[in-house]
Amino acid sequence: MHFKSKKLSLLILGITSIVCSGAIFSFLNDSEGPNLLVVIGLALIVFLPSSVVYVLDSPKRSLSFLPSTGPKRLLSVIFTQIIVVTGLYFYLS
Repeated sequence: MHFKSKKLSLLILGITSIVCSGAIFSFLNDSEGPNLLVVIGLALIVFLPSSVVYVLDSPKRSLSFLPSTGPKRLLSVIFTQIIVVTGLYFYLS
């Protein structure tokens, strides 16, 4: 599964950032529930560092600790999103 288009990979990263930001608010004990604007704002906060890691991990400028192939590259960026969300959860709770 090799992604020839960067748009598909960035779309997958955008969807996972929305899912992760929705999950962080489902784990917090908020009586009103998550607001759509807040979830989208947090998804943007999660998406920005992961997109920077995705762009920096190009085959021409490969970082030594990240793989530069298609699915491994995408999974490493999704793992970056999970780390960011975990850190935000412990910061907010």
